[in-house]
Amino acid sequence: EDFVLLLQVQYQGLFQMITVLGIGGTFQIGFQISAITYMSQAFINETWLERYGYPIQQDNLLFLWSITVSIFGIGGLFGSSGSRYLTVKFGKKKCLLCNNVLMIVAASIMGCSKIAQSFEMILIGRFLCGVSAGLCVPLHHQYVGEISPKKLRGFANSTSSFFWSLGKVMGQISGQRELLGSQSLWPMLMASCGFPALVQLVALPFFPESPPYLLMHAGDQEGCKKAIRQLWGEGQHQAEIDDIMKEKATMKNTKILSVLELVKEPAFRWQLYMTAILTGTIQLCGINAIYLYTFEVLQAAGFDEQMASYMTLSIGLSELVAAVVCSSIIERLGRKVLLKGGYWIMGSLLAAITVTLSLQPNTLTSSNSYSSFLSGGATVSTRVEIFKLSCRPPAFVVSSVLNWLGVFVIATTFPFIVERLKHFCFLIFMVVLFTSGIIIHLFLPETKGKSIMEITEEFNKLNFKNKCIPATPNHVTEDYTFCTRL
Repeated sequence: EDFVLLLQVQYQGLFQMITVLGIGGTFQIGFQISAITYMSQAFINETWLERYGYPIQQDNLLFLWSITVSIFGIGGLFGSSGSRYLTVKFGKKKCLLCNNVLMIVAASIMGCSKIAQSFEMILIGRFLCGVSAGLCVPLHHQYVGEISPKKLRGFANSTSSFFWSLGKVMGQISGQRELLGSQSLWPMLMASCGFPALVQLVALPFFPESPPYLLMHAGDQEGCKKAIRQLWGEGQHQAEIDDIMKEKATMKNTKILSVLELVKEPAFRWQLYMTAILTGTIQLCGINAIYLYTFEVLQAAGFDEQMASYMTLSIGLSELVAAVVCSSIIERLGRKVLLKGGYWIMGSLLAAITVTLSLQPNTLTSSNSYSSFLSGGATVSTRVEIFKLSCRPPAFVVSSVLNWLGVFVIATTFPFIVERLKHFCFLIFMVVLFTSGIIIHLFLPETKGKSIMEITEEFNKLNFKNKCIPATPNHVTEDYTFCTRL
């Protein structure tokens, strides 16, 4: 129903903008994550042999390969660290446009690596792609959340998970040996991540900045109304405008917080706890480890290289189906139900996978279903909805830093974990999933259909308990307008 509503003439502008943001945002990042698995380790060995006259040792090859994969996370860490400053100073739209140029440069460097016989160019390109992704992810999530009306907010936020999964699937399809995954064509596969960035670079200038940004930060009331008409049509949108005005009133004496101010502020403590748990679970549930090292995981489970290639594609397709299902039911079931239910189901499937592989190697059919219950759409929607506009840039910096730090740690250590634990590595992820599901069940308020002020009141019950609740954080002004005792 939400998708049908989005396709109506009234919301054509919103639909087009979400598509452009998705293609140039999480789509290209998902493509990068899956495409790297098709780059042959033999290229590093061949380059080393040509330079030094002897083959590289296996341990050194494994280390270089893990760095090639994990340096994407280091780049993401750098990019996300600067997202707050750049967003506040230049706005989301300008940041995304410049970010697309960086991605195109990175893709060009990787595409020329084989001609130059330099695996270092892959490292440089992967690092720059990571910087671009680290800046892009928080901007994409914030942008989509801010341009969507309340009734479509959950569905719109969950589309980033859909484009993420679609990017992974397209990377896996393109990486098949019959297409771009061969020894001679994989540089084109690595370079093709620049095409989505080019699409967004051309299309995004025709769309407006987000209405809340125009009204609350740029002070452009007419520009805000024009943006709303372009995105939501000519209908009645006074309720959404009133919500923006209420938030603006509460922010009258409030500045955009720095990361340090956000971390110190008691009024946002539990929001940060939930963000850290949701972000950490995405990394430690094992899905990114499986995508980054798909062939190593499947070969450790007993599959040959050809079968592993097709199994990889089936895993990606199952996650894509899950993203579509999540987008269609998120407004019915709510974010909390999808999160805790998804975590517990994934944990149960991981336990079943471990038992199955222990009894009968070469059986990994359950892993196709494993990725189907990843609660990515609900995670994105929740992280956007629990913070006020003044807190979103630093909150997404914290979330992104944790995310990319997790990518780096998992990408660096997972090959060694698989080598030693084999399929028992899934038990680590299982414990994380069950623990996170319990915490979400006990402490996360439901955000479905609520304004930011209502969600903040729910978190105040956790942040202050029996203490007085200030109307404005104490580092902004000492003039409190009210104090409520719960």
